[in-house]
Amino acid sequence: MARTVAVIGASTNRDKFGNKAFRAFLQRGYTTFPINPHESEVEGHRTYASVLDVPGDIDLATIYVPGPIGVSVLDDIAAKRVAEVWLNPGADDPQVIARARELGLRTVRQCSIIAIGENPGAY
Repeated sequence: MARTVAVIGASTNRDKFGNKAFRAFLQRGYTTFPINPHESEVEGHRTYASVLDVPGDIDLATIYVPGPIGVSVLDDIAAKRVAEVWLNPGADDPQVIARARELGLRTVRQCSIIAIGENPGAY
């Protein structure tokens, strides 16, 4: 599995899944970048407005935002050449799936927290 992860929709709100995912990936040893244009920092880490702002490559982007926002970030994900995109429950809107296919993105529809062996309830 990927070692460099962008969490799209990372939040300072610890009850939101974007925050839980960020913490879970860190716990598992991934190099993790919080992506949210409305936050300056999440869990003590500098937040990036877009995956395009992250230095270097990103192996995996995991999306925790509503459909209309998800569609808007897919072009940046494609431009960054992110190898894999995870569409978590609630982010796997039909319009997001359609746009990801148009862009030729490799997508997985599954909760990324569970996929890495963590329990969202633990966060």
